[in-house]
Amino acid sequence: MDDRVKLDDSWKEPLAGEFASDYMTALSEFLLHQKAAGKEIYPKSEEYYRALNLTALDQVRVVILGQDPYHGPGQAHGLCFSVQPGVRPPPSLVNIYKELESDLGLPRPAHGFLEHWAQQGVLLLNSVLTVEMANAASHRGKGWEQFTDAVIRLIAAKPEPVVFLLWGSYAQKKAAFVKSIEQGGHHLVLKAPHPSPLSAYHGFFGCKHFSKANGFLERNGLAPIDWSLPDINLPMNAYWNE
Repeated sequence: MDDRVKLDDSWKEPLAGEFASDYMTALSEFLLHQKAAGKEIYPKSEEYYRALNLTALDQVRVVILGQDPYHGPGQAHGLCFSVQPGVRPPPSLVNIYKELESDLGLPRPAHGFLEHWAQQGVLLLNSVLTVEMANAASHRGKGWEQFTDAVIRLIAAKPEPVVFLLWGSYAQKKAAFVKSIEQGGHHLVLKAPHPSPLSAYHGFFGCKHFSKANGFLERNGLAPIDWSLPDINLPMNAYWNE
């Protein structure tokens, strides 16, 4: 593994075989060629594994799966659904906040920076960890999916119960091998449509996944997640004017 990779130590040994694999070598070469060709890649290279750096393997209590990083300037920073401070929350995240407000009575934050969740054991994992600027899904099929499958398998093998929040058919297929309580396993797998404006009204709104996740954690002797997001000194500007 490259010493420059920023990754919590808890992941390094379990994922060493993935980093040494042929597919990861090919992926690294692909990214180098893209940069050499002048392509702008998001997020920054030191943030490719930000989700794994903020949330240790032994601390994972909840998993939220996304697809690709945001492909607009200044948005992506290595956590699915999250944007950097000062960036307008994208529509799917706005809908996540609406569900949080409905489910837990939490006021909608004035920002879209979700690191507070990650620091509590919420793994905010995209299936694909890089993207070319203004070119959605441009890095699919290059190897990232195999790597993130390995991450999910490590979590699924944990003896401690974990909550998987699977929003949309992509996430549900991605984690289809996770053995839920209904299948005789010990993990809580909650499914709902994606929070995108195209599908949120078909069952994401009203799913109450946040309260269900916390109830499950508490029943298993684990601390609940504080789903509120602390103020990061951003003004309550035009974010919520729509």
